[in-house]
Amino acid sequence: MNKPVDLPVTTAVPQPQVGVSRAHESAHLHVSGEALYTDDIAEARGTLHAALGLSPVAHGRLLSVDVALLRRQPGVVDVLTAANLPGENNCGPLIHDDPLLASTELRYLGQPVFAVIATDRELARRAAAMARQVIQTETLPPVLTARDAHAHALGQYVVPPMHLKRGDAATALAQAPHRLEGEWSVGGQEQFYLEGQISYALPQENQGLLIHCSTQHPSEMQQLVSHALGWAAHQVVVQCRRMGGGFGGKESQSALFACIAAVAAVRLRAPVKLRVDRDDDFLVTGRRHGFDYRWTVGFDDDGHLLGADIDLISNCGHSADLSAPVMTRALCHFDNAYWLPHVALHGYCARTNTQSNTAFRGFGGPQGALAVEMILDGVARRLGLDPLLVRQRNFYREGRDVTPYGQIVEDNQLQALTDRLVATSHYHARRAEINTFNASSPVLKRGLAFTPLKFGISFNVVHLNQAGALVHVYTDGSVLVNHGGTEMGQGLNTKVAQVVAQELGIPAERVRATATDTSKVANTSATAASTGADLNGKAAQDAARKIRQRLLPLAARLLACDAEAVVFNAGRVRGEGRELPFSELVAKAYLERIQLWSEGFYATPGLHWDRSTLQGKPFFYFAYGAAVTEVVVDTLTGESRVLRADVLHDVGQSLNPALDIGQVEGAFVQGQGWLTTEELVWHPQSGLLLTHAPSTYKIPTANDMPLDFRVALFDAPNRADSIHSSKAVGEPPLLLPFSVLLAIKDAVAACGPAHCDPPLRAPATAEAVLKAIEAVGARP
Repeated sequence: MNKPVDLPVTTAVPQPQVGVSRAHESAHLHVSGEALYTDDIAEARGTLHAALGLSPVAHGRLLSVDVALLRRQPGVVDVLTAANLPGENNCGPLIHDDPLLASTELRYLGQPVFAVIATDRELARRAAAMARQVIQTETLPPVLTARDAHAHALGQYVVPPMHLKRGDAATALAQAPHRLEGEWSVGGQEQFYLEGQISYALPQENQGLLIHCSTQHPSEMQQLVSHALGWAAHQVVVQCRRMGGGFGGKESQSALFACIAAVAAVRLRAPVKLRVDRDDDFLVTGRRHGFDYRWTVGFDDDGHLLGADIDLISNCGHSADLSAPVMTRALCHFDNAYWLPHVALHGYCARTNTQSNTAFRGFGGPQGALAVEMILDGVARRLGLDPLLVRQRNFYREGRDVTPYGQIVEDNQLQALTDRLVATSHYHARRAEINTFNASSPVLKRGLAFTPLKFGISFNVVHLNQAGALVHVYTDGSVLVNHGGTEMGQGLNTKVAQVVAQELGIPAERVRATATDTSKVANTSATAASTGADLNGKAAQDAARKIRQRLLPLAARLLACDAEAVVFNAGRVRGEGRELPFSELVAKAYLERIQLWSEGFYATPGLHWDRSTLQGKPFFYFAYGAAVTEVVVDTLTGESRVLRADVLHDVGQSLNPALDIGQVEGAFVQGQGWLTTEELVWHPQSGLLLTHAPSTYKIPTANDMPLDFRVALFDAPNRADSIHSSKAVGEPPLLLPFSVLLAIKDAVAACGPAHCDPPLRAPATAEAVLKAIEAVGARP
């Protein structure tokens, strides 16, 4: 080994590993087709395939299943019904009200009733497709809309109603100079992850089971599978190297597929894979909650909101799933960027005979914040004021900085961010240009809108805000990190590797992240709530820091300097003019019997929450952002096009600007799809989801992106003690395309008289736009 050599300290140029743009750690595998997803794992000999038989009715009683007929089908090895389950018949994450397989009651059209296991996937699917032939039912009338469930004599809810109040809304409304009453609704949204739901269960020795599962929550899959089998958790190992997208749809709802594959594998003592096609994925699983709203608000001549009384009614589907925390976050985000002195918010989680809705990027936050944005837009139009001005007048600011749920809005970037975006987007000049254009254009109308966002970062449930990690340093100086987060394309593994590299002072290329594995880091939280990098980055930093601290005394001895003078940087260890390679230090540490691996742990500090009063500090910090969007609408067809979008988003001190900009762009377009083209339609009598494939359900494509898309990061470090002063980026930017919807509404308003407020629904499909144009009197 080389001895330490003299080196002038001035040549030690810092080489940061965080705060720099690096390619996604699997990007080269993605583009070459070499990235392995669950279905790409080489199948073990004797692998069997499962398929689900689905309920043919939206509501009814299950009388019988002709299992004998199914067993006689080609290739069929076994058929599972509720009677064959060895443990708990449940895949509900919080309230155990969601059966794996229907036993007596049929709750929605598409509910799994039986599972066919066959030698071939196509044979299994063909047998499962006989569901209508083999299932005997007694049909009952379904409830298909949240409004109908809410209007029921006693109300049909999956959890009791929630109420969040501050001040005296009734008195404020009575005394307000102006009042605005309205009803509105926004549809749900399919996650449409490119990789569908899939689980592959392989029996292991001594009553063990390994499950490869495309899931955002391996630990929850481990727990639910063990319950379904009647086993202990330590008998089940769940692994996930990567997902082809998740967006919340694989947080809780991957459990059904993991549990069925597991039960079949243990029952038959053979590997079993369950992969559903896109149509069945639509019919079986839930999605973003659609919301209905009823509001009464009071305001003054300047547009200040003085009081508000709001009903928020979510369509939860047939079971609770995650609907309670989704509603909680919706209530806690109704305020968005605005000070509301007197509010009474009422949340109702309606039970309907549809798929059980679940997490989706934003987790109720977008549905809550969108309501107040629609309200403020209506207030501005009635007063004849620019909606930008009305929004700014209602912003949180000093002295008006406490949310309705009791948390102080700290590190408020709203006004500074808005000022910069308004200037760089040339908002006022473009507003004047658009007014001139619309005055002379009878068919094409342009619209412009500004919308801000304030989004709270942390899980609503306090105990979920924790994470663990393992870091291994090998004797050649290379590093392996394993953490509890899951990689779904967002770049979490890349960021965690950068954090570890920064802590150890080595190039990020020397750090490798491995598959999420419940046998390595236990009791993990879901990769959700935008906390992936915050939690797992801090845990990995903790582990790496422990290793560095163990190496410091040895480094100081070898470099003949004080430990305080030792610097880890660029793969070398320096101190007072001497240096040696990191790999050499590690090799010497091994010979000195110094521990070269460590665990790390992190729990978000300072959080508290009272579920009964909906008061506390549920969020560690807030992320901010804003967008200015310009659209053009064809008033003859109702079609719209985004001409330009200017986005300024707050990610604190970015860990990886390239990844963060990609997340902002993706969230913007995904939210644009939710609010413009992605319409879910159920048959009003049968309850069949009619939009269950790309042919009828329209996600945005590259052609739908803004023609001129300008995305910038707001470069203000996070004042909270987050990982390297960064902020979460997964969910908050999904609120940015509110500006798309409101720009379309602005263009529609140009078709009507002054101060008109078009009743534009969401999604603002071409049909919805035409109806809004007709409503403002631009059609006979």
